[in-house]
Amino acid sequence: MRELLENVRLHTPLIHNITNYVTVNDCANILLACGASPIMADDLEEAEEITSICGGLNINIGTLNQRTIPAMLAAGKKANVLGHPVIFDPVGAGASALRTETALKLLREVRFAVIRGNISEIKALTQGSGTTKGVDADVADRVTEENLPQAAAFAKAFSQKTGAVVAITGAIDLVADEHTAYCIRNGHPDMSRITGTGCQLSAMTAAYVVANPGRTLDAAAAAVCAMGLCGETARQRMTELDGNSSYRNYIIDAVYNLTPKALEEGARYEVR
Repeated sequence: MRELLENVRLHTPLIHNITNYVTVNDCANILLACGASPIMADDLEEAEEITSICGGLNINIGTLNQRTIPAMLAAGKKANVLGHPVIFDPVGAGASALRTETALKLLREVRFAVIRGNISEIKALTQGSGTTKGVDADVADRVTEENLPQAAAFAKAFSQKTGAVVAITGAIDLVADEHTAYCIRNGHPDMSRITGTGCQLSAMTAAYVVANPGRTLDAAAAAVCAMGLCGETARQRMTELDGNSSYRNYIIDAVYNLTPKALEEGARYEVR
């Protein structure tokens, strides 16, 4: 874990983000905080050009619209040609036909290094439909200690199908390729009360993956551990006068101040 964060700070990867306008500012700030550099560009006229000068691409469908879908496809295909990692955040997949169909089209036409979502979103990609409620995982679909073996097997199977590392985030996080699954227990429940922690994580995952070529699984797991650990650190800082707005800022501060040593010591995970 230590080396993976050190490489982000050392290489300062430049990440192209086609993300949603609810959290775009937070995604930019989380990239800066972790040691990377962001570019936000979602117009078709410049999507390929911007991707060409970046090390990686983060695609997020949180505020999907017909204008940006062609830009996502063009940038994703260009990144594939250049060999740049592409991260996919299928926000709300399963909630509407447009989101689900667009997510499936992206899966067909773009090769992703990492697919990150909650379990309802990931299930929607495997089934072509789902029970997604807004951007939160349906209660019946939560990963628990009891169903962890089945959830890990599900993540591995989807990774084998797509060729991507699959990161399923929730109370227990899973990061898996077809052979290995990290089961991660960092984080705090209050992180779900802030809009955008998942979007921030996807952006930060792109930075970790780009900075650690050939180690996509480990890099994605390190990003998930880092975000969860920073959520814990930020929560400890809060007083009775603080609310979710302060918590959001404290998380970004915690990412900025996170040291490789602290990540190494604070990451709580097992490998299955």
